[in-house]
Amino acid sequence: MRKSIEIWFHSGATSNIKEFSIRKTTLRFILLTVITAIGGASFIGYDYFRLKKISFNNIVLNQTIIKQNDEIRNQRSQIQIFSGELEILKKQVDNLSKFEDKVRLIADIKQTSDSSGLIGIGGIPRDELDQDIPLDQKHNNLMREMHQQVGQTNLAAQKQTLDFEHLIKLLEQKRNLLASTPSIKPVDGWISSRFGYRTSPFTGQKEFHAGLDISNKSGTKIIATANGRISYAARKMHIGNLVVIDHGHGRVTKYGHLKKLLVKPGQKVKRGDVIALLGNTGKSTGPHVHYEVRINGTPVNPLKYILN
Repeated sequence: MRKSIEIWFHSGATSNIKEFSIRKTTLRFILLTVITAIGGASFIGYDYFRLKKISFNNIVLNQTIIKQNDEIRNQRSQIQIFSGELEILKKQVDNLSKFEDKVRLIADIKQTSDSSGLIGIGGIPRDELDQDIPLDQKHNNLMREMHQQVGQTNLAAQKQTLDFEHLIKLLEQKRNLLASTPSIKPVDGWISSRFGYRTSPFTGQKEFHAGLDISNKSGTKIIATANGRISYAARKMHIGNLVVIDHGHGRVTKYGHLKKLLVKPGQKVKRGDVIALLGNTGKSTGPHVHYEVRINGTPVNPLKYILN
């Protein structure tokens, strides 16, 4: 039995009606073709937009990668600069350590601790800083190495600071000791009697002379031979007007036969300060100063403590 669909069309204002007959299979084929075309177009459109989105995401990702690579390159450049500064810092700490050794040698102060701690800290290999190395290689290792060296250098600098503080204290003590050590003549002149045994000008007998007699004209200025405090300034039998300076550290100097005293007990004096005028008081044969140096109460040869 023939299956068909009749379709009427009106043409214009007339009432003529045209009749067409289309088979159902043909109509189904046309409908299927249209639906397939629409589906295909939709799929193509979806796939196009999906590819477009993937392409856009790839562009964004590439830009992100480029930006990150630029940041890594910038970090490497900064690390190169920082590595150079770190090397300079390590050299400065090492130079300070060497300078400390020289100061200790000059001041005769022995090193009581180990070295500054820079021994064993190597430099950053230059090939690890090379910009041509792939950015994904050695970067993390390089950062760890830099962090470790910064920590070690910081510890070395802290130890060097402590070493210098200790050295300064020792130098301060050394300076005080040197400042308190007699080292110059109390007056210019000629030595009329030396330290040691001699024949007494008064008795003709052999006696021990505990000091040094330096002769000059009466009224010549007498100076302190080291920093200290006046422990005695008055007249005393036989030695006449006498000044005694306590320099600390067991060191004492005496100045006798003085014409005039210019200091008082308890007064602080420094090396080179005028303390009296040369004279001929007490038991004396002429204008001179009797100069003594005593270490822990024992008289020693003053010539060993005169450097000028």
